[in-house]
Amino acid sequence: MHASMSRRAFQSAALTFPAWFASRGLTASKADITVGITVDTRPDWSGAPNFIRSIEEASSVGYHWIETFWPYVSRWENKPDELKDILGKLNLKLETVSNSAPMRTDFVDPRQRQGVIEDHMRLVRFIHGFGCDHLKINCGGVRIPGDETVAYKEMATTFNEIGKRMTDMGMKFGVHAHLNSSFETRQDVDAIMESTNPRNVYLICDTGHVTMAGMDPVKLVRDYISRLIEFHLKDVAPENKGGYKGPPMGRLSRAGRGAGGRGPRQEDQADLPASVRFRDRYFFEMGRGGVDFPAILQVLNDASWKGWFTVELDSTITTAKGSCTVNKEYLERVLKLKV
Repeated sequence: MHASMSRRAFQSAALTFPAWFASRGLTASKADITVGITVDTRPDWSGAPNFIRSIEEASSVGYHWIETFWPYVSRWENKPDELKDILGKLNLKLETVSNSAPMRTDFVDPRQRQGVIEDHMRLVRFIHGFGCDHLKINCGGVRIPGDETVAYKEMATTFNEIGKRMTDMGMKFGVHAHLNSSFETRQDVDAIMESTNPRNVYLICDTGHVTMAGMDPVKLVRDYISRLIEFHLKDVAPENKGGYKGPPMGRLSRAGRGAGGRGPRQEDQADLPASVRFRDRYFFEMGRGGVDFPAILQVLNDASWKGWFTVELDSTITTAKGSCTVNKEYLERVLKLKV
């Protein structure tokens, strides 16, 4: 635990843990895993104005690699050395930068393909200058229910093109399965992995999103171990272990609620404290028990896998710093990984 965080603050952040949190552990990892953290946890790390605060606090807890979104760092597009200096003073390095609006992210509509490729290669050139080895993307575009063969074909065409260009640069292109997006379900994953070049297109496994989309993340890892390059690490409720068992969510749901929690939209609750806005969450700090992280790590160890473990929590009811401290404790004490 970092010296600047009191025991009381840590206990508050930790909420409640399963009894095995302090005792259940694994042997030293045989996989080659680098740990990073996304610096966008709501409410106190969210948005470009909070970027400096987020990386300062992540650094103070003991993280060394950060992942962020393009709008958070685009101000340094033409002065990257300034950002490198800021990161260097905090003993941080850039893991990758995710695509995000105002970039064009519609991978479904072929009429937008050229613009989507141009925007993503612009981002790739930026992160290449920081020595990043991969790009992680979320998928925009609207999917029409029914025969999705055409949509998959169009998405795969664009993925293959960006992936080929990145491979030529010595980098990898990874697609993130995400609730409420055009790439969300196991059917989506299977279709895209089958229709893309395995040398050029890879998969990002978000343990929270894939579980709440009805998948078992352990099985997904076993099935696609050779295509995985990064994990986003978040937990879910214990009753959802092995796959979400509630009513349809995400693209399959007509409820119109956000992926990070239930109830009214966050923008309608702007004046409420975080402890109220984010009380009913889908995603939690590691250790809640809905995701079997030790089992995932065992699969990776058995395969001598190499890649990224990226801590991510969409929202917190304490503070972003407190939640990322809880996750660091879990990684180090339970998974025996070096942060």
